[in-house]
Amino acid sequence: MKKFLSLTLALVMCLTACSALAETALKLGIYPEDVDTAAVESHETYIAEFNKLYPDVTVDRVHYKYATDTFVPMAEAGTVPTVFETWFTEPQKLINGGFVADITSALEARGWLDKMNPSIRTLLTGPDGKVYGVPRDGYALGLMINVEVFKDAGLVDENGVPLYPKTWEELAETAAKIKEATGSAGLCLLAKDNAGGWHFSNIAWCFGATFQNQDANGKWAANLNSPEVVAAMNYVKDLKWKYDVLTSDPTSEDWGTGFTQLGTGAAAMYIAANDAVSQPTFNNGLPVDKLMMCGIPAGPGGAYSLFGGTPYMFAANATEDEIKAALDYLEVMGKAPVLTETAKAGLIEDARYRKDNGIPVINEFPSWSDDALIEARRAVVAEYSNVDAAMFQPYFDAVATEGNLRMEEPQMTQEMYAELTKVLQAVVTDENADAQALLDTANTNFQKILDESVNK
Repeated sequence: MKKFLSLTLALVMCLTACSALAETALKLGIYPEDVDTAAVESHETYIAEFNKLYPDVTVDRVHYKYATDTFVPMAEAGTVPTVFETWFTEPQKLINGGFVADITSALEARGWLDKMNPSIRTLLTGPDGKVYGVPRDGYALGLMINVEVFKDAGLVDENGVPLYPKTWEELAETAAKIKEATGSAGLCLLAKDNAGGWHFSNIAWCFGATFQNQDANGKWAANLNSPEVVAAMNYVKDLKWKYDVLTSDPTSEDWGTGFTQLGTGAAAMYIAANDAVSQPTFNNGLPVDKLMMCGIPAGPGGAYSLFGGTPYMFAANATEDEIKAALDYLEVMGKAPVLTETAKAGLIEDARYRKDNGIPVINEFPSWSDDALIEARRAVVAEYSNVDAAMFQPYFDAVATEGNLRMEEPQMTQEMYAELTKVLQAVVTDENADAQALLDTANTNFQKILDESVNK
């Protein structure tokens, strides 16, 4: 009897252990902040559906916002969530550092690899030819416009569509008219953190700038002090001191405050992308029909829109089962190149969430080159549309123009943005700042970074 009880106990313990091993914990780093109640509600809908389909997976709700100064310590400690979001400037650094998981075989098993937008796939591929992430979405920078402020300034056509600027010179002139007529800033310019350098790089491209050059030996050279970059920086300086059309303190403006300025009408224009239309509307109270988007204005070097996006990447210590669970969750969200009934429901849930919360329901850049998926998304957008197409068509026309999209500079991009932001801060706080001298220093600093991190 004693022997029987021992065997029974051993069997129970084995079954318990096997059951524990069978369960997979998905640390969902893409879960929203608690204060974003609408997004939380939407994710809870996804989780409920996911739990029905995959009852052996436990979903741990772990909100994580990627930051360059916190990620590496987390990765070294093994505490990075199973799946998280970052920026398209980061994958190569994370891959080379060994901080993210190779998911090639998992993607091959699902037939996803060949459906990924080729340009995006290149960004997520390491030197070993392996793929380390999948796209959440793509974006291109444009110009967001507060329609109410333009109307108050008398700058709309007979249909109420803003008379938006086509060139940077027109932007300065338009901004000056708005400031005089309404008291609102014509443009919110960022100069607080790396986002300042990010936006400035797009402005400078339109002046003919290129920030990095690679020689025949593969070495990279900084080019932050070229005549074209200097001209763009002096243009920004003029926006502050000649035209006086910026918000009161650009050095306090970051990505989030820019949307607050636009959404509340404190600024009429702001450089932003199609994937952030919820920021001025849902987050900052701008009625959905009072937001417009157009293309980046043209400069002497042309008109370019910085193309980027948000990838999903996976912790280096994630198991195969955890990665599988994360990819399954993306499928439930409608963020995968599949058109199952569950995926379709995810697309509809996203559109419903946007429409119910006053967020423009508009088309997105196709991160997956799958015709059926693209058509399905467009059909959902058409069904749930809550905006006048005329308010967004100028933007989509601009970014669809061949040659207008431009990828971010390739090497140590965030560090380059930081150097450019230092110069921005100087020219908007000191009327006598010497843009050339400041950019010479920035160029020297960035070259040192390139030599230590890339050219070694």
